[in-house]
Amino acid sequence: MFYITGDTHGEFSRIERFCNAMNPTPDDTLIILGDAGINFHGGLRDVIRKEQLAQLPITVFSIHGNHEMRPGTITSYHTTEWCGGQVYVEDAFPNLLFAADGEVYDLGGLDTLVVGGAYSIDKYYRLAHGWAWWPDEQPSPAIKEKVERVLAARDWEIDVVLSHTTPLRYEPVECFIPDIDQSKVDKSTEEWLGTIEAKLKYQHWYCGHYHIEKDIDRLSILFESIREF
Repeated sequence: MFYITGDTHGEFSRIERFCNAMNPTPDDTLIILGDAGINFHGGLRDVIRKEQLAQLPITVFSIHGNHEMRPGTITSYHTTEWCGGQVYVEDAFPNLLFAADGEVYDLGGLDTLVVGGAYSIDKYYRLAHGWAWWPDEQPSPAIKEKVERVLAARDWEIDVVLSHTTPLRYEPVECFIPDIDQSKVDKSTEEWLGTIEAKLKYQHWYCGHYHIEKDIDRLSILFESIREF
């Protein structure tokens, strides 16, 4: 079985409750739609969180959020094949997988494209307070080129898309923080995803990032719920 949920930010109690109720096995997979919270700081705090999450009887498959390091920049990660695509994994935590942007995975018979990353609206607050922020939080030109090349080879047709943020026209403006000046927010990732969505034939699109639950058209924004994929 495959399941899916939104950002966890290192707080795994809902996953623990889910595992207690559903009794999954490592053959089952939980997708986290970015900001899992296990590559937030580097060092011991991340290791402790990984140890906690890795003890649960399920495989965790995370996409890249904006508040975390890319696993490709962390020396303990290497790539391996999983469900038809390349993933990042650490030998110490073999059930904690990270997607590689632009890869297509066969998840329960559904060809699934992954595109992580987003802009952090709290970027300057984080920098001012000495908190972690990573300049590669958004998809690079190379990642965008890969995604477009992969989709073009498929004649712009895919079953499912997993992204951290939404295409621009699906931004949930009703949940925007009032004192954030949206004119100063970098929405280049959302704009680019919008160009992808406009010409893509797909069944469903899932994203996280906004800490709300919302279904509109064929797109679902998830936060604390855990759904069957």
